[in-house]
Amino acid sequence: MFRSRIQSLPPIPFVRLRHAAYILSALFLLLGLAAVSVHGGLRYGVDFSGGVAVQLQFAKPVDDEAIKDSLGDLDYPGLTIQRYGDGGRDYLVRFTAPEGANADEVRDGLGSALARYFADNPAVIQRMDVVGPKVGADLRNSALEAVYYSVLLITVYISGRFERRWGTAVVMAAGLAGGMYLLTLLGAGPAARIPAVLAVTLALCWKLRLNFALGAVVGLLHDVLITLGLLSVMGKEIDLNIVAAVLTLIGYSLNDTIIIYDRIRENLRSESQESEANGHKLRPLADIIDTSLNQTLGRTIMTSLTTLVAVLSLFILGGGAIHDFALTMLIGVVVGTFSSIFVSSPVLLALGSTEQYAERVQIPVYVAPGKNGVV
Repeated sequence: MFRSRIQSLPPIPFVRLRHAAYILSALFLLLGLAAVSVHGGLRYGVDFSGGVAVQLQFAKPVDDEAIKDSLGDLDYPGLTIQRYGDGGRDYLVRFTAPEGANADEVRDGLGSALARYFADNPAVIQRMDVVGPKVGADLRNSALEAVYYSVLLITVYISGRFERRWGTAVVMAAGLAGGMYLLTLLGAGPAARIPAVLAVTLALCWKLRLNFALGAVVGLLHDVLITLGLLSVMGKEIDLNIVAAVLTLIGYSLNDTIIIYDRIRENLRSESQESEANGHKLRPLADIIDTSLNQTLGRTIMTSLTTLVAVLSLFILGGGAIHDFALTMLIGVVVGTFSSIFVSSPVLLALGSTEQYAERVQIPVYVAPGKNGVV
């Protein structure tokens, strides 16, 4: 019923509104960039920077400063204390592990210090993660590469599905993967390697006229950058939970984009067939994109709302362990829905015309040998 009501509304001129959407996206990107600059770069959690992260739960509410005072004698470098959940009993403590200390020594020292200071308010160490600096750096590099290779595989899939150019996309992807490997052998760090190869990917998509792939990738980059920027504004640290959420977000946003691209392709085929049958001129591409977006709007909104309800439940009831994952997904679902409508689809408008796309999306007609002169 809700979906039918949406479809009964007057058509929304999405393409005409795209410039206002671009301005809004630019503002959020600048906000995120400013936050990253103020913090001196993205803030990495223990998973990627190395150190110790401990989840504590006290029997009764306790003050942040009291916890810091209780651990003062241990002289842990980089000590930070963060409250999460409700009630003031759950805390996340992070610090750099002493040189040469193992996990058991750190746990025993931490437990003893808390027991002495909070004799009438015992604390339970629910979880403790110890990550060395080298392991953290390796994890960070692997996470960045995972994000890039997911984008590269998406480029191949979109090019093959919507433009039937599997060969071109596979050769391009193989070359880019080889280039990534070569840069790794030459000692280029991920901070230089990933942006360089990503820029080449976008340039090749534009040069080879892989327009559907380019639109999808631009939309995904839009989602990832704005989501990470807003997390930086909130002072969140990037850890494995957030990376997992970003990869999930890429899949979600891509699914939404594919649904819209499918409808655009169907309408292009229908428009081309009607034009050939009736001899009328093809409609402008902007009108076809607007029609497609309005036809899929009900499904887009329903999918986003149901996903948001599930993620919001995780955010509220899931506890501190998955709080950042759920928060990232909450932001990402909203941003991903926005980009599927106002970014990925309008990119097609800037790169081609109705005639060009109508020719690309036609289904090849099989002609049996011996018929119509075919050998």
